[in-house]
Amino acid sequence: MTITPESVKELLDSNDFGNRIRGINQLRQIEPKIAFELIQPLIDDKNTRVRYAAVSQLDTLGDQDITLSLTILRDRLFNDPEPDVQAAAADVIGGLQLTEAFDDLEKIYHETSEWLIQFSIVAALGELGEPRGFDLLIEALQSDNNLLQTAAVGALGELGDNRAVPLLTPFATNEDWQIRYRLVQALGRLGGSEAVATLEKLAEDDVQQVAEEAKNNLQHHS
Repeated sequence: MTITPESVKELLDSNDFGNRIRGINQLRQIEPKIAFELIQPLIDDKNTRVRYAAVSQLDTLGDQDITLSLTILRDRLFNDPEPDVQAAAADVIGGLQLTEAFDDLEKIYHETSEWLIQFSIVAALGELGEPRGFDLLIEALQSDNNLLQTAAVGALGELGDNRAVPLLTPFATNEDWQIRYRLVQALGRLGGSEAVATLEKLAEDDVQQVAEEAKNNLQHHS
């Protein structure tokens, strides 16, 4: 069966939420401008899974109208009743690099008690590339949530601010090898003599994946 804007719209208008999700997935196969128009009513769908799928799809469609996408994503970030959908909005803000929404991300990070939303915001700050994200990432780095710390290590590497290096190096002895692995990648991106010295230590790590990744990153700095 050929997928057309009409056939997709029929699925999106269905009373069955499974059909609506199918319709959202098929939007990738039609012209983005039309897909962007069709997705908008689904952003407020009564079904959480449909809203989640619709918001997530803005990652590829949002650049059709950045101003409108920013308005939609801010609304879901602040007003959606489900943490999953709020987290998806934060992800897409990062993916579309909507630096105008930095203040919104910072506000929600401090107001929410949902670690999933905080995790998505931390990850988004790496993609966003907004220099003001540095302080918030350092705050996340000091969290007692392992997953938030891991995300913060990765995001600081992406952000590329070398002030992070002395704050990251103590994680070289962290008991969680996944944090050490992320640390290697972050230090490889950040570079500098202190980063290289820590990478040399991590090249001797007990966990093979960490040691190999450290050796690979050292080759780029030799």
